[in-house]
Amino acid sequence: MIVGIGVDIIEVERVKHALDAWGERFLKRVFTDRELDYVNTKKFSHENLAARFACKESVLKAFGDTRIGARLKNIEVLNDAKGKPEVVLHGEVKEYAEKKNIGSILVSMSHTGNYAVSQAILWTNK
Repeated sequence: MIVGIGVDIIEVERVKHALDAWGERFLKRVFTDRELDYVNTKKFSHENLAARFACKESVLKAFGDTRIGARLKNIEVLNDAKGKPEVVLHGEVKEYAEKKNIGSILVSMSHTGNYAVSQAILWTNK
């Protein structure tokens, strides 16, 4: 059963500005090493970072509860062998999802040179 849907869109330029202003500090606060390893293999790394940022935000919106107090780094966006994005939760976000009986999170992401967008759908185990 679907228990939450979230969507987010971000301007790629905002991610570029954050990198210019905070550099590694921004990257290490928002993204995991595995996410950064993947993005660093891509030609359009800013667009890929923006898509992952939007994905993390869409997952939080799908939860619909701002009391999670989540750090974005605890929502990890990876790709399977075929390139399909998947979410791995850590820390307080994982605990919250377990408490709410979330069985799976489906996500979709897309980006252009200017924008990145993501949608997340939460499914319960029931």
